[in-house]
Amino acid sequence: MVTLLEGRPIAARIREGLKEEVERIKSTHGLVPRLVAVQVGENLASAVYIKSQRKVSEALGIEYELKGLDERISEQGLIDSIKRLNEDEKVSGIIIQLPLPKGLDFKNIVSFIDPEKDAEGMHPENLGRILLGKPKLIPCTPQAVMELVKETNVDLYGKEVICVGHSEIVGKPLALLFLDKFATTTVCHIGTGERGVLPDHVKRAEVLVVAVGKAGLIKGEWIRDGAIVIDVGINRVGDKIVGDVEFDEASKRAGFITPVPGGVGPLTTAMLMRNVVEAFKLQRNR
Repeated sequence: MVTLLEGRPIAARIREGLKEEVERIKSTHGLVPRLVAVQVGENLASAVYIKSQRKVSEALGIEYELKGLDERISEQGLIDSIKRLNEDEKVSGIIIQLPLPKGLDFKNIVSFIDPEKDAEGMHPENLGRILLGKPKLIPCTPQAVMELVKETNVDLYGKEVICVGHSEIVGKPLALLFLDKFATTTVCHIGTGERGVLPDHVKRAEVLVVAVGKAGLIKGEWIRDGAIVIDVGINRVGDKIVGDVEFDEASKRAGFITPVPGGVGPLTTAMLMRNVVEAFKLQRNR
């Protein structure tokens, strides 16, 4: 029988621990962590995430500020704003809200955030520390995935892990986190699919993580019996939100599976707050 890996109860536990940590920080330093979200222009999708960030921040006692910038700002203008936040000792964490308007290169812009204020863990230094097995601030979604896998109590040593999707924000750092646990890790991508061998890889997976953004990409019949299935995908089909995995069919074979919505999503904001608290502590130990 399949077990649902729901993110909300795990996120609630993490938030409770973070709330206690913020109280300890306040009593020790007389300050609380402060997160600044930088938004260029307006976007409906990011507005939902911002609302969630603000709500969770306030519940934990973390200060939250939304810094709105004109959508016509130049890349250098945005970088200059980030540099000012880097220099502000009251700012613990910085997050750049996506998507950015055309003409603004996120990969370049994020490299100007102080690595110890990088709330999303996307600065090249933070990504490089994962490669070295010495992470400080880890990208939020990969952190969320690892928390969900941890919930299953599986020993990852030598396990066949298949990551479908190789983005810088999920697939690549996630593969490195699994490798650090000595899992046998394979990363699949568009080339795998176009060659026609994606089903072969998925059928081997004892742990399957899918982060592509294509509804029903992974067929339920491909799932290995007893597999752990983590579906990061969020897709709107008609009036429904679905993942990248055919949930109903996959549930007949999987040992554990995340629902969409309600799986990875609720944990992502909790991981962001964990990074903000960790960033505060890193800066005080400089």
